[in-house]
Amino acid sequence: MKNIIEVGSKLGLSSNDLELYGNDKAKIIKEFSSSSDSKLILVTAINPTPYGEGKTTVSIGLNDSFWKLGKKSIVCLREPSLGPVFGMKGGATGGGKATIIPEEDINLHFTGDFHAITAANNLLAAAIDNHIYQGNELDIDEASICFKRCLDVNDRSLRNQFNITAASEIMAIFCLANDFSDLRRRLGNILVAYNHTGNPIYAKDLKVDGAMFLLLKKSFFPNLVQTLEGNPALVHGGPFANIAHGCCSLTSLKLGMNLADYVITEAGFGSDLGCEKFMNILCRKSGVQPHYVVLVATVRALNHGGIENLDAHIDHLRQYQVPFCVTLNKFLEDKEEDVQNIIQYCKERSVDCIVTNSYQEGSAGSLDLARYILDTGLQKENHFEYLYEDKLDIGEKIFDVAKKVYHANKVEFSEEATKKLNEIDRLNLNHYPICIAKTQYSISDNEKLLGYPKDYTIHVRDIIIQTGSEMIIVLLNKIITMPGLPKHPNFETME
Repeated sequence: MKNIIEVGSKLGLSSNDLELYGNDKAKIIKEFSSSSDSKLILVTAINPTPYGEGKTTVSIGLNDSFWKLGKKSIVCLREPSLGPVFGMKGGATGGGKATIIPEEDINLHFTGDFHAITAANNLLAAAIDNHIYQGNELDIDEASICFKRCLDVNDRSLRNQFNITAASEIMAIFCLANDFSDLRRRLGNILVAYNHTGNPIYAKDLKVDGAMFLLLKKSFFPNLVQTLEGNPALVHGGPFANIAHGCCSLTSLKLGMNLADYVITEAGFGSDLGCEKFMNILCRKSGVQPHYVVLVATVRALNHGGIENLDAHIDHLRQYQVPFCVTLNKFLEDKEEDVQNIIQYCKERSVDCIVTNSYQEGSAGSLDLARYILDTGLQKENHFEYLYEDKLDIGEKIFDVAKKVYHANKVEFSEEATKKLNEIDRLNLNHYPICIAKTQYSISDNEKLLGYPKDYTIHVRDIIIQTGSEMIIVLLNKIITMPGLPKHPNFETME
């Protein structure tokens, strides 16, 4: 392992630009400009199996391959949540020879960012309760309180009172804020309740936003670590993509684009979740746009969900008018016949498919993909466009995504969701983008509908108004924002 100062020097950073957390990780405290000529490459995937299909591994391997080819690059990833680390999916540091280190630190406490977000969230929850106890000057209607506590573990017994930290509004704000002043503004604008006459109450009304900001201030600086091959990686922010927006922090992304010529980032789960939210939320709010997209597929997932699932994601990505390719993340047990069938399947759809094997081979395993992106992919025309316009109301935006991404032909709203749509109208918030929370295992809102389901009904169970993150959370079917643990959690094998 290289000293983190040496890793930073590859990006032109000095020791004065870093606040060290030991010799192997640091926060970058250097200021950066908002303009950049860097090329942004987004890595997404088809619908995964429960263990994931290796987007992070592909992203890390691709970063190492760019350095192998003499290109100055960086990979920007999300921080792992303790929920999946101790639950089923495991950590989020890649795998095999395409790993970021120190792996154990990154997967556990790291630099304390998740703890700070959890603390800021729960301070606000405590401030609401305390205000009511101390006389309720704001006349808060206790039945209207719409802000939950959070915890960074899977705990189904807390499901009604808590979100997991990765799905909290504070996490979304942390990852979408442009700078310190934007962070402070958004914290103050969190909708927490209504008074008895129906007027909204915000965090700033409780005078708690300054303290919340102080808790988050140090954490807001992006974290620098390294790959096994000693190349730089930024790891910052960690919203889930099935129940949140699924992208690393905007500050780390913009910093990466100031420090390197090529930036690789991944968006969680399948393209129907992380990629859709990257394009329609993060890009819309930041002005950042991807120059190229890599769609990760595996033999394992396509054997499980049907090869037609690849069509669903290809059809989705084509709508953004951004060039893309498929990369087949090769596992050791894959049969060559299956690999060739998938390559041919993509060819018949006029999509190039490049095999990668960074898990086994490190940078050597994704050199073909790196060369393809440099020589072919980035030379293609890019006419980026959103799936829906700001001026549409929230119901129309939901239908647009349901139709264009999930290929449903009808959206059914519960009574509670309909009330929230009316409240959005009353608060004049229809210009917000939507963040749809649904199962990651299907294009649809039903995890049992594999492959490429079409012409069915999407069920909107509830809607959450987030005036701090400035987006509308749409809960489909049975999705929940505090997961439970599996029968045999990962923690049983840890020592």
